Amino acid sequence: MPAEKRMRLDEAIDRFVEDGSSVALGTGLETCIPFCAGHEMIRQKKQNLVLIGPISDILFDQLIGAGCVRKVQAAWVGNVITGSGYNFRRAYEQKRLVVEDHSNLTMTMALRAGAMGVPFMPSKTALGSDLPRSNPGLKAIVCPFTGERLMAVSAIRPDVCIIAVQRADPFGNAHAWGNLGLSKEACLASEHIILTAERIVAPEVIGSDPNRVLTPAFRVSAVVHEPWGAHPSPMPGFYNRDHQAFLDYQEASRTAEGYNRWKATWIDGVSDRKKYVDRLGSERIQSLALREHLISEPADFGY
Repeated sequence: MPAEKRMRLDEAIDRFVEDGSSVALGTGLETCIPFCAGHEMIRQKKQNLVLIGPISDILFDQLIGAGCVRKVQAAWVGNVITGSGYNFRRAYEQKRLVVEDHSNLTMTMALRAGAMGVPFMPSKTALGSDLPRSNPGLKAIVCPFTGERLMAVSAIRPDVCIIAVQRADPFGNAHAWGNLGLSKEACLASEHIILTAERIVAPEVIGSDPNRVLTPAFRVSAVVHEPWGAHPSPMPGFYNRDHQAFLDYQEASRTAEGYNRWKATWIDGVSDRKKYVDRLGSERIQSLALREHLISEPADFGY
C-alpha cells in the first residue's frame, strides 16, 4: 500500500518551496488558481522565487508586492477584471524584476519539452514577434529536414508545481475538470507537485473515472485538503469567481502602501485558510455558491 501524502499547507510549502525555487502557479489559466499556496509563501517570507505560468492573475501580483519574486516567466500578469497589476508594474519599472515574456502557446511548449525531457520544442509561433527580445529561451532555427524556419522554445522544468483540484485521495491521485490549461504539462515537467484539494476522497472514487486523473500519484509530493483554496478565482463545480475581491484588490494595490494594508488584512492577518474564509463571512461565501449544476454523463468502463 502506498504511503499517504497528506500534509498541512504550511508544512508542504515549508518543505518543498525553498528560497530561489521556480514555482509553476495558475496553470489552469483563469480558474483553479492556488491562492492559498501563494498566500502561505508570503506568510513564510519566501525570497527570490521564479514564478512560472500563463495567466496567474493577481496571485503573481500579490507575491511580487510582498517582495518574494526576482523573476517572472509568463504570458500575462495583471488583474483579469481590471487590467493592470500595479505591483508587477512598479517592480518592473523600478528594475526589481526580471521578466521573460511568453505567449500561452510558447509557455505550453516550454513545459511540454520539460515534461518530455527534451531541450526544446520546435514551433511556428512567435516568429516575427518581439518575444525573443526579452526571452532568451526563444531562438529561431532551421529545420534539418525541410529547411523551414522555426522557433525553438527552450524547456522549462519548475522545481515545484502547485495545482488546485476538485478532489484527491490521500495518496496523490486527483481529479480535475474544467479548463485544465497547462496543468498536465506543468505537473509532468516539475520536480515536485503540491495538490490543494477541495475534497479528500477514497481511492475508489478516483479509480472510478481514470481518464479524469490529472497526474500519476507517484509524481505527487504533497496532498493538502484546503476548501476554498482557489478563492477568489472560481473552482468549477464548487464556487464562482468573486468579482468583488478583484475590484477591491485593484483599488487597494494602486499604491504600495495600499497593498501593504490589504496584505495585513487578508494574508498576514489570517494564519490559515480557515481563518481567511471566516473573514470573508457566511454571506459572502453564500453569494459565490453555484447557481445551477451541470452534471456530466456517466462513463461505462466495463469490459
